Amino acid sequence: MECLFCSIIKGDIPSAKVFENEHVYAFKDINPNAPVHVLIVPKTHISSIDDIDAGNVCAVAEVLKAIPEIAKICGLENGYRVITNVGEDGGQTVKHLHFHLLGGTKLAVKLN
Repeated sequence: MECLFCSIIKGDIPSAKVFENEHVYAFKDINPNAPVHVLIVPKTHISSIDDIDAGNVCAVAEVLKAIPEIAKICGLENGYRVITNVGEDGGQTVKHLHFHLLGGTKLAVKLN
């Protein structure tokens, strides 16, 4: 079975696209945790941060470079949060590296 996010990137599964370039795809989370909640993924399949290596680190750098542009597109002028989860205990539910861009309100500092 193919990765959910790979299927979204290919267009096999519909998504609310926010941004796309050669290396990065960003789309609205279907279960948002903030007024703005966008998932940002490298188009190269990387399972998690634990799997970043010399061969794919450039794809991750492209994601990080795109985040400020995506935040601007989303109107996040007063700040935002970027989160990635790693592994089951870290809350990672899709085994494709992705970053959650959250904003649109003052976010709590404490994690529950």
